[in-house]
Amino acid sequence: MGFFLETLLGGLMAGMLYSLVALGFVLIFKASGVFNFAQGAMVLFAALAMARFSEWIPQWTGIASPVFANVVAFLIAGVLMFVVAGVVEFLVLRRLVNQEGATLLMATLGITYFLEGLGQTLFGSSIYKIDVGMPKDPVIAFEKIFEGGILINQEDLIAALIAAALVALLSVFFQKTSTGRALRAVADDHQAAQSIGIPLARIWVIVWCVAGIVALVAGMIWGSKLGVQFSLATVALRALPVVILGGLTSVPGAIIGGLIIGVGEKLSEVYLGPLVGGGIEIWFAYVLALGFLLIRPQGLFGEKIIDRV
Repeated sequence: MGFFLETLLGGLMAGMLYSLVALGFVLIFKASGVFNFAQGAMVLFAALAMARFSEWIPQWTGIASPVFANVVAFLIAGVLMFVVAGVVEFLVLRRLVNQEGATLLMATLGITYFLEGLGQTLFGSSIYKIDVGMPKDPVIAFEKIFEGGILINQEDLIAALIAAALVALLSVFFQKTSTGRALRAVADDHQAAQSIGIPLARIWVIVWCVAGIVALVAGMIWGSKLGVQFSLATVALRALPVVILGGLTSVPGAIIGGLIIGVGEKLSEVYLGPLVGGGIEIWFAYVLALGFLLIRPQGLFGEKIIDRV
């Protein structure tokens, strides 16, 4: 029982990180109807900015405190993501209003390559590290309840708590603030929102800024775990099954979908992996998402679209 709970807990912690990346997809799709393939590049760009500025700040200021360097680097990277969001909206999205979905999709692919190239130009192409002080050593808990206790990775636990706190903060923002309600109105109906005076362009800038902050937090966490390298952009691919499972228009769906995928990956790796020869963790989520598409294409919490003819 202890080993099962250990595996389950590991899956839940991994699932929260998947949910964090999936939130970027959901937020932008809800507000603009754009499936943002650039989300992975945004995670990479934010992580590169965080890693490099945390190296440069002590050199510029002469202050050797890692905490000071990380805080300032996070703030600068956050401002930089705001600038990127504003530029993307002004130069790309504003000029593609009411265009076909395929056109917008191709635009996000172009943004992906642009951000990857810009990140390499500004910050370099080596492997960098982000050290925000999260403990790396695992601990054993609940020894009195389960024989041998449960092994918990402290870094994964803290990362999951950070992701959960950000998700909770975003939920409050969407439900309790006037800007959040305007975002939800735009998500429900663009034309109706415009007819009551909600500025669509400003809302798009805000949602891309929020997605940029989500990408920064995700990049900081994944960069701390895996190191900051250009393969980090592929982390968005791990979130695609989450989005499919939870629904493209649902923030709760991104959370629940991430937890389902995280737990499913870990349990399948442990209990089904020996039967199929291993490697199941890599493709399990995609097979689950594919099967789910056949049953409920709009996802668990997605909106069912009914066209009347």
